[in-house]
Amino acid sequence: MNLSKRPFIAGLLAASLCAGSFAQATPPSKETPMTLTTNTVTTRDGVQLYYKDWGPKDGPVVTFSHGWPLNSDSWESQMLFLAERGYRVIAHDRRGHGRSSQPWDGNDMDHYADDLAAVIEALDLHEVTLIGFSTGGGEVARYIGRHGTGRVSKAVLVSAVPPLMLQTDDNPDGLPLEVFDGLRAGSLANRSRLYLDIASGPFFGFNRPGATPDQSLIQSFWVQGMQAGHKNTYDSIAAFSATDFRADLAKFDVPTLVIHGGDDQIVPVDTSARASAALIRGARLIIYPDGPHGIADTHKDLLNEDLLEFLQK
Repeated sequence: MNLSKRPFIAGLLAASLCAGSFAQATPPSKETPMTLTTNTVTTRDGVQLYYKDWGPKDGPVVTFSHGWPLNSDSWESQMLFLAERGYRVIAHDRRGHGRSSQPWDGNDMDHYADDLAAVIEALDLHEVTLIGFSTGGGEVARYIGRHGTGRVSKAVLVSAVPPLMLQTDDNPDGLPLEVFDGLRAGSLANRSRLYLDIASGPFFGFNRPGATPDQSLIQSFWVQGMQAGHKNTYDSIAAFSATDFRADLAKFDVPTLVIHGGDDQIVPVDTSARASAALIRGARLIIYPDGPHGIADTHKDLLNEDLLEFLQK
């Protein structure tokens, strides 16, 4: 497939609608008590979430929500950098991803947001800075939309999917449904190949003229993707592409930083970062002109410094 063309992304993203569209927020679940161990939180609907908790326990708290189809390991460069500077950094593997449970149901943004809330509540975190990458940015937005900012001090959206990826009548500049249909079809046909194609092409910008593919980044993406559940990652395509976050962004009332790559071929900057920054009161927008989607790796030193500066304000 031609990884350099927009139809790849469109084909890659549209298949999601079969798993659900325009997710509407429903009240947070109140079923059974949550349980906490050294590195897992069991949610009220029985899903076990793996989490890592680094840095001094009395440091300012920063949580990280990862992208699709990755897990919390994708944030290690930022977590190590901030933990060494006195921050308590916490990241969990989303349900169905990494070392967390692989439930058949609940692979949607409402559950993702409630899972983040479960981690925050189980660890009794306060004054938290929420950071989300790509799908994780949607998770952060939906968390604020559903749970408010009572425990939140700041928010950061990195290469994030809000406000809405899918093209609709009131979002004409979004990506067409065919994009997501292609992604879902690729997942069913051979998801191992799909992940390799994404990582070796548009995710890190390795399909651009003169780019030198870094096999270590490609392999890391593939390993994390294959560790996730097939059904969970399939359903998640709908979650990140067809969920409308515009009402969630309107509820942001904390300092917010939006960071995005200007050459993002996965989540185009104009319909995501620029649009989100316009919807969030007082948001600050930073664009890395040559940045691809995976700036947490390709531009990690710059991103680390920008995060630190924002946290210190």
